[in-house]
Amino acid sequence: MAKKKSSHAVKARTTARSKPARAPRARTNGRGGAGSPRKIRYAVVGLGYIAQVAVLPAFANARKNSVLTALVSDDPRKQAAVGRKYGVENVYSYDDYDDCLRSGEIDAVYLALPNHLHKDYAVRAARAGIHVLCEKPLAVTEKDCEAMILAAGEHGVRLMTAYRLHFDPANLEAIQIAKSGKLGELRYFSSTFSMQVKAGDIRLQKEGGGTLYDIGVYCINAARYLFRDEPMGVFAYTANRGEERFREVDEMTGAVMKFPGERVATFVTSFAAADLARYEIVGTKGSLRIENAYEYASDMTRVLEIGGRTQKKTFAKHDQFAPELIHFSDCILNNREPEPSGWEGLIDVAIVRALYRSAEIGKPVDYQGPSRRNRPEPGQEMRRPAVEEPELVNTSSPSKD
Repeated sequence: MAKKKSSHAVKARTTARSKPARAPRARTNGRGGAGSPRKIRYAVVGLGYIAQVAVLPAFANARKNSVLTALVSDDPRKQAAVGRKYGVENVYSYDDYDDCLRSGEIDAVYLALPNHLHKDYAVRAARAGIHVLCEKPLAVTEKDCEAMILAAGEHGVRLMTAYRLHFDPANLEAIQIAKSGKLGELRYFSSTFSMQVKAGDIRLQKEGGGTLYDIGVYCINAARYLFRDEPMGVFAYTANRGEERFREVDEMTGAVMKFPGERVATFVTSFAAADLARYEIVGTKGSLRIENAYEYASDMTRVLEIGGRTQKKTFAKHDQFAPELIHFSDCILNNREPEPSGWEGLIDVAIVRALYRSAEIGKPVDYQGPSRRNRPEPGQEMRRPAVEEPELVNTSSPSKD
C-alpha cells in the first residue's frame, strides 16, 4: 500500500533546498585575546544519562573550537552538581530556556531531551539565531523534522542530527570497503540491536518512544550509508508478550527494507533481550561484519571474509561525541552545511514511521520520502581519547542492571 506524499512534505523539501540559508550571525564569545581562535559556546539542554555520561565529558576533547557555557535542566540537584563539575555558572530551568537563548552567552544548543520535545526546543533556538545540534531521532514525525529544517533555513542557523557514527573509524572503514568492490556486488544487509530497558524509562513512553525511534534509527542509517541509497519500500512486524513495561510501545520489531538494485536490508530491534549491537553487509564475493557496531562505550571488532580468508581488526574505545561537537562548530565558523544534516535525520524518521505503519496495517509500505546524495565519507573520521565515565547525578542507565 503506497504512502502518499503530503503537500506539506513536498513544499518543505522544495523550500528548504531552493532557498539558501542566510549566513549565521556573528557572535563574540568573550574568551581569549585579540587573534585568539573563536570557539562556539554551547548550552546543553537536558541533563539525563546520555548528556552526563557522554556529551558533557566530550567538551574536554573538543576544546579547540567548542566550549560549554550553559546548562538547562529543571533538576536543582543536577544544576548545582553538574554546574560545579564543569565550571558552568550559567544555569537555567526549562521555563527559562528562552532567556538562555537571548542571553548572549551561547551560540549553539546541544539538545539531549526526550524525542517529542526536539521540535519545539529546536525551533525556538533557531528563531533566536542559535544553532542546533540535536540528538537522534531528529523528531517524532516528518512534519516536526521539516519544521526544524525550515526554521533553521529561515533564521540563518545550522541544524545537525547527532549521528556520531558518521565520524567513527570502524563504520567509516566499513563504508570504504563496501564502496571499493572488495565484497563484490552488495546484496544484503542484516543487523541486530537489543538491550533490556528498565520499566519507567522514557523510551517506554508513547510520546516518541519505541524500539525503532531509539535504536532502530541506527540500523536504518547504517543500511542507508552502506548501500548509499534510500529504500523503495518497507515491511515490519512488532512483537509484545504483554509485560507491563511495554504497555505503550513495542517490545520488539523485525523489519525488512527493499533497496534499488534488488538489495534487501533486514534488522531486529528489542528492548527485552540481551545486549547486542552488530551488523553485516554481504556481497557476491565476501562479507563484512562489525560487532558492537552502534556502541559508544566499548571496543568494536570488524570481521572481513573474502575468498575463504578471514581478517579481524579491533577498534579501541574512543570518544564518539567530541567529533560531533568539533564538526558542528567548524561548520558554524566556516558557514558550511553539517553532514549529517537535518535532512539525514528526517529521512530516518520517515522510514521509522513507514515501518510502524506497515506493522499496524500488516502490509508493505512504499517509501516516498526525500532522498540524499550526501553520505558519510572516510574523510570525516576523527579520533579522540575515550572519556572516563563521570559520577552520575540523579540519573542512571536506561538498561536493566
